[in-house]
Amino acid sequence: MEKLVFCKKYKQDLPSLDNPPYPGPKGQEIYETVSKKAWNDWLHHPTMLSNERQLNLTDKASRKWLNEQMDLFLSNGDFEKPSGFRPED
Repeated sequence: MEKLVFCKKYKQDLPSLDNPPYPGPKGQEIYETVSKKAWNDWLHHPTMLSNERQLNLTDKASRKWLNEQMDLFLSNGDFEKPSGFRPED
């Protein structure tokens, strides 16, 4: 039987990630509060942001900003959206 987690993004019980996506407390928090669907949706978003804003991911400030956007995205905050962004139904 698939493990379920109450997803903080979609506000419902959904299948969980198989493993924490990062080591340490942040990865464990994501594992316990974010569904596989929400995480997969997030994985497409930083690519769009990186391309549009021409982020240099070797730059510490860019990585910090992207992590802040991840937190906002996963908790339904006011996250940055690329111009013309329309979420899939």
